[in-house]
Amino acid sequence: MESLKLGVCQMKVGNDLDKNIHHTKKMIREAAENGSKLVVLPEMFNCPYENKYFPLFAENYPGKTTNMLSNLAKELGIYIVGGSIPEKDGEVIYNTSYIFDDDGKLIGKHRKVHLFDIDVEGGIKFKESDTLGYGENTTVIDTKYGKIGVAICYDMRFPELMRLMTLEGAQIIIVPAAFNMTTGPAHWDILLRARALDNQVYFVAASPCRNLDAAYHAYGYSSIVDPWGEIVSQAKEAECIIYGEVDFEKIQKIRNELPLLKHRRTDLYEIRKK
Repeated sequence: MESLKLGVCQMKVGNDLDKNIHHTKKMIREAAENGSKLVVLPEMFNCPYENKYFPLFAENYPGKTTNMLSNLAKELGIYIVGGSIPEKDGEVIYNTSYIFDDDGKLIGKHRKVHLFDIDVEGGIKFKESDTLGYGENTTVIDTKYGKIGVAICYDMRFPELMRLMTLEGAQIIIVPAAFNMTTGPAHWDILLRARALDNQVYFVAASPCRNLDAAYHAYGYSSIVDPWGEIVSQAKEAECIIYGEVDFEKIQKIRNELPLLKHRRTDLYEIRKK
């Protein structure tokens, strides 16, 4: 199978929806002009990452943001993993990623399964469940390049979800994510490399850039990691686009040489009652 060039947009997000959408379009176009066949956006790319903004920016599907993604995917002939946006469905708001193929067709969406409810002493306190609902599904999408798993941010801390996507055939796992300045320096690289190694996949994490004018300071450091755990490409904290190639032969070679997915002892993994 041919290799796949990825572009990951580490964008600055402000509190003006129309400006965010316009800026997103510019970055997607730039990534496509540089050869990307799949472009990945960060978590909450059209909305500041604050509970008070989620209801204000929430959109039903189809809406202004998703129409832009669909039209641009078709125009440019690329796949787009639309980071995430606040999705309104009835009375509930979800943190949702929409995925479009190169004809502009919606081929999947992922609602964040694990909500970021944490309180780190001396660090950060945040409770997504104050405004957001829980997703209920594992998301693996068929593309002409193969199967791609999509999750969002805090989801990556749960190896069970990552493994389920792999067992469903994912060779690439894409996670729009907005780690902060407490959890990012401590855990970001470790998690990305571990999840790539655990599952022998390309692991792609897309963050907003760090905006010190915002209330929530994202860590940045968007990354592409190969199935051997090596970082293919990584941003720093500033706005940029990073690029990398997915080598499908490398995935298969590593899985053949170190067949950990075949060596699983599922007969031992059930929790036994005492």
